[in-house]
Amino acid sequence: MGGESKVYTLAEVAEHNTSKDCWLVIGGKVYDVTKFLEDHPGGDEVLLSATGKDATDDFEDVGHSSTARAMMDEFLVGNINSATIPAKVTYTPPKQPHYNQDKTPQFIIKVLQFLVPLLILGLAVIVRIYTKSA
Repeated sequence: MGGESKVYTLAEVAEHNTSKDCWLVIGGKVYDVTKFLEDHPGGDEVLLSATGKDATDDFEDVGHSSTARAMMDEFLVGNINSATIPAKVTYTPPKQPHYNQDKTPQFIIKVLQFLVPLLILGLAVIVRIYTKSA
């Protein structure tokens, strides 16, 4: 835990991205998880894929136990210079045509397409009957 005062840049941490030398950034701290790779319950690929970036969200999303969190202390090598971590890019979905979920206007149009001809037909029948009797 003596290395805790060392501050690394993300570029420095990103260089440690192999199964022989694997460092992660979690919660503003840098961890050398190389010795833990083969013991990690989720497999070493999960850890290796989290190198070179801030893996805090990946770590939190899995929901690690308090035991797992306590184990992290033995792998701590320092802190990350947060200025070297790129700002989170929020995903903006591409613009799509407005999707009308309730389909109300289409429903009304379909009803009118059915009722208007029916109304015209009914009116024609009434006019025919009325003019026949006159």
